[in-house]
Amino acid sequence: MTTTGELPRYLEIQRDLQERIASGDWHPGHRIPSEHELQRTYRCSRMTVNKALSALANAGLIVRRRRSGSAVAAPKSQQSVLEIPDIKAEVAAMGEPYRFEVLSSDKRKANAQDARRLGIAAGAPVLALSVLHRAADAPYAMEERLINLAVVPSASTETFEESPPGTWLLALIPWTDAEHVIRAEAADARLAGLLDIKRNAACLIVERRTWQAGRAVTWARLSYPGERRQLVSRFSPSNGVGREIVW
Repeated sequence: MTTTGELPRYLEIQRDLQERIASGDWHPGHRIPSEHELQRTYRCSRMTVNKALSALANAGLIVRRRRSGSAVAAPKSQQSVLEIPDIKAEVAAMGEPYRFEVLSSDKRKANAQDARRLGIAAGAPVLALSVLHRAADAPYAMEERLINLAVVPSASTETFEESPPGTWLLALIPWTDAEHVIRAEAADARLAGLLDIKRNAACLIVERRTWQAGRAVTWARLSYPGERRQLVSRFSPSNGVGREIVW
């Protein structure tokens, strides 16, 4: 149980429950203890517990239902019309066999570039990954990823043998905010070799950051061969949101 002695009691409870969600101890759909159970655990008033649960619900981390109680929310990619594409699912939707290779995995203290990309303090623990995705055995996308181990500590022991990091995170962490930066870049020698394209060929770059209740979860840079990919977004003037599809 996390306590600081300096935070309001409801915020201590909120952070403690949030850590259980972020660590993977409580997966999407997991039933949150009732208000009465939390009162006994934290030895506090029902009003204090209610305030903590309301804050988690407002952040999109739990779903509260009057009769059935609260549960950990499903990953937001299953709820929002602005999607975070899952490369494994993308390739499956194409009807192609999918596989991936983790080219490198480095658990380290965040350097200046890591800190800038994640928006965290230098020296914080991170996991840096390089992953090559394939469709029908041909290179599909190159992924560079940073995971904030202060928010997702279970990533430090994950082997990523069964699922690629992006798929694993989408299933585990209910993100609340995301930022996409999309641009074209010429492939350098390393990227051209990995994607089996000519050096200086155009690549579609999707750079993404996600947060959980204000805390950075991950930064990822996905590089697609430009001649084989396009980005499509559909928007509605009634709600101002769109659906992103990378082809």
